[in-house]
Amino acid sequence: MFVLDSRGRPVQPTSPAYARKLLRSGRAVVHRHTPFVIRLKDRTAADSVVAGVQVGIDPGSKHTGLAVFTDRDGSRTGRYALQLDHRGGAIRDKLTARSRYRRRRRSKNLRYRAPRFSNRTKPKGWLAPSLRHRVDTTMSWVTRLTRWAPVTAVHVERVAFDTHALSAGRPLEGVEYQQGTLAGYEVREYLLAKWGRACAYCGKQDVPLNLDHIHPRSRGGSDRISNLTLACIGCNQAKNATPIEEFLKGRSALLTKILRQAKAPLRDAAAVNTTRWALWRALVATALPVHTSSGGRTKWNRSLTQAPKSHTLDALHVGHLGGVTAWPSTVLVVTATGRGTYARTRTDRYGFPRLRLPRTKQVKGFATGDLVRAVVPSGKKTGVHCGRVAVRSTGSFNITTRHGTVQGIHHRHIRLLQRADGYGYTTHPETRRRAAFPPGPEGPGLHARGN
Repeated sequence: MFVLDSRGRPVQPTSPAYARKLLRSGRAVVHRHTPFVIRLKDRTAADSVVAGVQVGIDPGSKHTGLAVFTDRDGSRTGRYALQLDHRGGAIRDKLTARSRYRRRRRSKNLRYRAPRFSNRTKPKGWLAPSLRHRVDTTMSWVTRLTRWAPVTAVHVERVAFDTHALSAGRPLEGVEYQQGTLAGYEVREYLLAKWGRACAYCGKQDVPLNLDHIHPRSRGGSDRISNLTLACIGCNQAKNATPIEEFLKGRSALLTKILRQAKAPLRDAAAVNTTRWALWRALVATALPVHTSSGGRTKWNRSLTQAPKSHTLDALHVGHLGGVTAWPSTVLVVTATGRGTYARTRTDRYGFPRLRLPRTKQVKGFATGDLVRAVVPSGKKTGVHCGRVAVRSTGSFNITTRHGTVQGIHHRHIRLLQRADGYGYTTHPETRRRAAFPPGPEGPGLHARGN
């Protein structure tokens, strides 16, 4: 739990049990509900021992993992885990809809308007709104964490894959790339992301996966990325040195899909790499010490600690570390929901307005997006419901919880927990799924076959 002193400055986080003890004794009050933050009433930061914490960031296209941990002689202990779900896809869809609306207006019989091109230039470092959103929301939560915890350093993946280690046709520089412990990990992490951590031939997941040459090396196939895919042990042994056209005879659709995907670029990875550099520049501007690493290093760290694959555990394993002693059992999932819309109407399928939205955002003291707790004593909806509220002018609101949406709860049963801040909050247990590459004869987390 995050702790603030009597003046609102962050001190060392504490355990949930001790936080409850401080609240029961009256020494602290609740400062924020989610994430849960308490404020001490009888102590300042000058009177406390503040060792500091560090933050690990694993940027992603749809999800970003953040981990708050303490570091003692290279050994990390996870204190808090947070998964940030972006809404870049929704922003892209809205921009596409706006573009279509503008195109429609241009094609209608409207009055003549001179073309405007003087304002179409993009500044240096410009990112598309769907990409800029990822950087802004991640930085927003890094700033929040620095307000609630004494952050002393930040670790971030600046690149998903070391392109130097992926290059072919020239010798790699450094013994650690040629014969070191990271050899091959950049390639494997790239293929895991590209092929969805599943067998390309049968689609199995959560099983040991081998690297497979689409065109076998014994028949002239190369080791280039475009000739590599993932295969489970059964498919890899069945295919062996058989040409893929013969192996997938009678499955032309799957053959076409594999050959097309093998040559297709990893668009999500390219977009994420773009935002990672922008995120790194934004983090450097905060004046905090920023340590960078690659996705291959994170993969290697997880194989050493035998940690399962998740966004938050990737964030905990970013950079150089000696080990991980523990990590939180619960992850706070923060979903970017936005802060509403400027539109005052809803349209039908043909684009005509079908209703008008009220201009008053608050109803009975509540606004859509507020975090509330409803205690319903009787009826079909009896029970306790916690989640985001959607207000209605009738006074009967809908509450979206982690289990679904409960409709028609009267406002007199609802109590406000936290005002809307543009995010929805849920929790889920930390994943227990094993990594796709378990320890093998070539080292921790490595399986490869030379067919």
